[in-house]
Amino acid sequence: MEPFAPDTFGTLNATDYDETQDPGTTDATVDFIYDLMGGTGSALELAIGTGRIGVPLAGRGIAVSGIEGSQDMVDIMRAKPGGADIPVVIGDMADGAIEGTFDHVFLVFNTLFNLLTQEAQVRCFANAAKRLKPGGTFLVETFIPRFDTYIHHQQMKSRTLTRDALMFEAIHHDSATQRLDFQRVHVRADGMTLVPFMMRYAYPCELDLMAQLAGMRLQDRFGGWNKQAFDRESAMHISVYEKPA
Repeated sequence: MEPFAPDTFGTLNATDYDETQDPGTTDATVDFIYDLMGGTGSALELAIGTGRIGVPLAGRGIAVSGIEGSQDMVDIMRAKPGGADIPVVIGDMADGAIEGTFDHVFLVFNTLFNLLTQEAQVRCFANAAKRLKPGGTFLVETFIPRFDTYIHHQQMKSRTLTRDALMFEAIHHDSATQRLDFQRVHVRADGMTLVPFMMRYAYPCELDLMAQLAGMRLQDRFGGWNKQAFDRESAMHISVYEKPA
């Protein structure tokens, strides 16, 4: 597939993003970040999107700002109660500049992997560190890559199956580049839609090195939003990095 521009994901997904991409962890995510911040302070969300996390967090009194590549996604956030009050810069989360520094920066729902090279992901960590106040934290949520269900470096699976709709996806895996190429197929009564996207995955130890290069250190790691222990069975991780005071 051809590489995506910073706004491509939003162009393809904004219209029904909240309906089709809900991970079911929104409340737990907001609770976790709110508690991490002690219920006060300022937060910058990289790839704030439609405001799934940023809007309810701002509703609890956190001063939320965002960087987002897609104006389409931000327009949806603006239509939500409180969404119009969140300052957002349109730009690439790896490089986007925003005025001021923050107590906390966060990047959730595997979105780091939308940056398709290691170099871009390293720049994203550096950008997060630049936006943090001394003593501030950077939270990253990603899945743990596993390929035991892949056959010949590919996989196909259904994601939604209802009486009047079907969504399934085909995935190709390139282990040399740590690249996953997806094609999601939405089948509805009014027709079929193809929604491609790409990811460049990384394991936690690689992210730890990116943080170290950015001058941050691992503060804590969990296997889920309920603060489960992270171990070899974990399907995801929430890693919190600290910028030294």
